[in-house]
Amino acid sequence: MSINQGIKPITTEEKENLTIGGCDLKELAKKYGTPLYVIDEQTLRTICKEYKSAFSNYKNIKMMYASKALCTGAITRILDEEGFGFDTVSAGEIYTVYKAGVDMSHVLFNGNNKSASELELALNYKVGRFSVDNFHEAEMLNRIAAQKKVTADILLRITPGIECHTHNYIQTGQIDSKFGFDLSQIDDIISLIIERYKNLNIKGLHAHIGSQIFELQSYHDEVDILVREISRINNKFGLKLNEMNIGGGLGVKYTNNDTPPSIEELAKAVTDAMHKYSTEIPTIYIEPGRSIVSTAGVTLYTAGSSKTTSNGKKYVAVDGGMADNPRPSMYQAEYTAQVVNKINYTEKETVTIAGRYCESGDILISEISLPKLEAGDIICIFNTGAYNYSMASNYNRVEKPAMVLVNNSHSDIIVYRETLDNLISHDNIPDRLRKYD
Repeated sequence: MSINQGIKPITTEEKENLTIGGCDLKELAKKYGTPLYVIDEQTLRTICKEYKSAFSNYKNIKMMYASKALCTGAITRILDEEGFGFDTVSAGEIYTVYKAGVDMSHVLFNGNNKSASELELALNYKVGRFSVDNFHEAEMLNRIAAQKKVTADILLRITPGIECHTHNYIQTGQIDSKFGFDLSQIDDIISLIIERYKNLNIKGLHAHIGSQIFELQSYHDEVDILVREISRINNKFGLKLNEMNIGGGLGVKYTNNDTPPSIEELAKAVTDAMHKYSTEIPTIYIEPGRSIVSTAGVTLYTAGSSKTTSNGKKYVAVDGGMADNPRPSMYQAEYTAQVVNKINYTEKETVTIAGRYCESGDILISEISLPKLEAGDIICIFNTGAYNYSMASNYNRVEKPAMVLVNNSHSDIIVYRETLDNLISHDNIPDRLRKYD
């Protein structure tokens, strides 16, 4: 079974309390406070190796981690050590991987509205590929590259017209999408590059069809479209495009109702399609994000107040919620949880785990059966490595949680908990509003 087909980190054990990476989660909560993001290093490294092994029979494969899923210096170092490049979507992500010591030729800059300053920074740091998303960006990147007397190697991002059965907000490959060139626009942008944009060097095409994908046929269809389009472009324009980026998007198992394909099955679907359609072996970029880091991460919360409504529904509030995990509010995401300090309790009740934020929709898990909860109990929500910290906010002016990395019974802080002074550090009160003694 692939790691993305399991709900918990591979080092999870039930002892006196729940443990991950050899660390007692109750003790972690006591030491570092809650809410607390916890990343299991062994799970993270193992799934990286699983990806590389699954695609090992394809000659020209480049593994790129989708940094938007979770981007910190320590996570970047681990992915770099495991031989992954990085798909980045902002100056902040580029700067993070740069400061982590990554070979910047292994970095791709993606996104639908890159600013001039971001493009300039990426050129200064010698980012290896730019995924050009639209006509405006192509003109701007060419102009900045010409000013710097450099050539930018690019992929053209296209919308292949594939609609996956996933949440509307995380579909990206359908025709009605903010991302990429429609297939009808491809010839126009290539003509512009050939005739006018002399500081752009087109290497291939890039597509991304969505996120939390369970249907392998979607990848087969995507490969089919990319291969045929590259062949058509090369024949029509006399080019030698030989790179195709198929994005990421493989789903993970948040609850027992989820049935994602294995990484091995994904690799077979992609490579079988490539060997079927192509006699020459192009370079394939694949950009997993969620399926790399999600299962490796959990979030710890402390139970606080509770309320039972007149119709018998019980709410238990925790010390976090939609600001440290907005996915339930945004995507109606579902999760699995366990009470860290009540492993062997048999008395259970059905409760709804509510967040602390001033929104009625701040619900982390609805109607889950757990041991009878009391204030002070530690709740572990699984599969929160992806899109929790990276989408976190300071809503209600609450400090963002800390993050720790666990491995071999040892824990390290990799993101410090914000303080109240951190919260106000960018505030400024004009002199005319200051209160003087």
